[in-house]
Amino acid sequence: MNAISFTPLATFTTTRLNLRSLTYSDDKAIYAIRSNEQVNKYTNRQKQNGPEDARDFIERVNDGIRRNRWIYWAICLKDDPALIGTICVWNFSNRKTLAEIGYELHPSFQGQGIMSEAIKCIIDYCFTVLHLETLDAYTRKDNNSSIRLLENNNFVQNNERKDEEDNMVIYTLLRSNQNTPLNHDESM
Repeated sequence: MNAISFTPLATFTTTRLNLRSLTYSDDKAIYAIRSNEQVNKYTNRQKQNGPEDARDFIERVNDGIRRNRWIYWAICLKDDPALIGTICVWNFSNRKTLAEIGYELHPSFQGQGIMSEAIKCIIDYCFTVLHLETLDAYTRKDNNSSIRLLENNNFVQNNERKDEEDNMVIYTLLRSNQNTPLNHDESM
């Protein structure tokens, strides 16, 4: 079993991005994403009612990080600390060899390769630092952008496992299928 501690949260810098922890000052940006109809179209969550809901969400996220239940990063452009999206790793297996990756990006920033850059960084972290064997991603069958993102990052549809919801598909990435280290700077 892998012993893991997510505190302090690893932060990352990629070519265009900074991945950092969520702060209460992210409340308006979190609200803008989590209340956006286009983003929520592919999730099974209730729309947030305001920045107060976002602050509650940020507190739950940070508490889960402190308790080593999940990892959650704000995605920001390198030259601007404003949150434009999020990426997380959660649902760790008991043996800490498998986890699920999740992500969301404000529609104003979609289609620019931002999430692909963020996911590459987090995949590398999951396999080289956390020593996971498998990453899963759940997406809606009609979320073509998410499916393309996953397939472009070597995830394959897992036909052996089915989600309880008919409209969801599971994509899997095995560490053994990763052969190239990715370039990013990690700071703790």
